[in-house]
Amino acid sequence: QVQLVESGGGLVQAGGSLRLSCAASGRTFSQYAAVWFRQAPGKERETVAAISRSGSSTFYAESVKGRFTISRDNAVGTLYLEMNSLKADDTAVYTCAATYTGDDNYYTSPPLYAYWGQGTQVTVSS
Repeated sequence: QVQLVESGGGLVQAGGSLRLSCAASGRTFSQYAAVWFRQAPGKERETVAAISRSGSSTFYAESVKGRFTISRDNAVGTLYLEMNSLKADDTAVYTCAATYTGDDNYYTSPPLYAYWGQGTQVTVSS
């Protein structure tokens, strides 16, 4: 069992930056692939970025490439999402998730993820 707790969301002006954190507890975080999803009101859940358990492989949605960076620190059991050049379209609830994996691949499909955080609101004002 892994417990995930996000932090770092808030209100920011367009063009600004935020860093989200997702603290994991309960198991060895280095054995889990991880991901950031987001969902805006009236829209479907979107996979924002995913990372393999070692951090060597990453995935980004086209909408955030070049602006967002996913990373992890397995020593402290934390996943991060650095968000720069934020746009109003980035407004959403951001949720981290993790899944145990025996390989070092990333995964982007929500049904593959067993453990979820509670979500943190990011609001970008234009």
